[in-house]
Amino acid sequence: MTTSPTSPRAAADESLSAYGQARSTIAGNPLDHDTLQRLEKYWNASLYLCLGMLYLQGNPLLREKLARHHLKPRFLGHWGSAPGQSFAYLHFNRLIKQQDLDAIFISGPGHGAPAVLSHAYLEGTYGEIYPEISNDVAGLTRFFKQFSFPGGIGSHATPETPGSIHEGGELGYSLSHAFGAVLDRPQLIALAMVGDGEAETGPLATSWHSNKFLNPITDGAVLPILHLNGYKINNPTVLARISRAELEALFIGYGYTPYFVEGSDRVSMHQAMAATMAHCVAEIHNHQAQARQSGQAFRPRWPMIVLR
Repeated sequence: MTTSPTSPRAAADESLSAYGQARSTIAGNPLDHDTLQRLEKYWNASLYLCLGMLYLQGNPLLREKLARHHLKPRFLGHWGSAPGQSFAYLHFNRLIKQQDLDAIFISGPGHGAPAVLSHAYLEGTYGEIYPEISNDVAGLTRFFKQFSFPGGIGSHATPETPGSIHEGGELGYSLSHAFGAVLDRPQLIALAMVGDGEAETGPLATSWHSNKFLNPITDGAVLPILHLNGYKINNPTVLARISRAELEALFIGYGYTPYFVEGSDRVSMHQAMAATMAHCVAEIHNHQAQARQSGQAFRPRWPMIVLR
């Protein structure tokens, strides 16, 4: 069946698409060429580490021809949300460094640890805590092999993960933990990554309302990112199959201002995410400044991001 570009069916199809040039609520190109290239290389390195953790137990830099004994005999965990989580972490990390933010990353999706672990390794945090995971071939081999392996580490952001306060394995609690983390921590921003399968659980669906309990004078803020990669463990998700207009109306009803970042073109997606995150953090600071300078607490319409 074919549709004209202006037909309702074509418009609906486009609103559900994760492909093409970035389509974002906030426009702008805040990244210069050098920064863009460095972000892209860093993201590629993170994704390579994610793949290595999932599949390799030897030959971590592929300096030899790949053979069966280099692969794990059983794959536990999955690619799933790794690219989107890593993408969000990368761009939030840039803002943390640029603005000296007090921040924490909450990984909600199931089996989402590779994204968090890859950045902990690249930052050097992982090696500080676990010196045997060194920045050489031997350390990288251990890092890959231990993931979701007997005697190793889990495929969720378990307590052994540096900086983790939320494991993510039992789906549904990422937002409630994120909101709890910022209570009475007025400078803290929690970036909460919510999987679209996770979003269908009862606890998560209810915890969107936690924004109503934040005091912008005495508490910090939560920036949720709904990651619409389209699937949970084995079937499509509801939120990834409704129109953008319906999705926007849903989160406005929850009390948020939703900002969309959608597409697959890497250059334009980097620019869109950088502009959107900067806008959201500025919006958070504006709400807090208004309340703290006036001494009058109110319930802001906090920002959130829909990443597809």
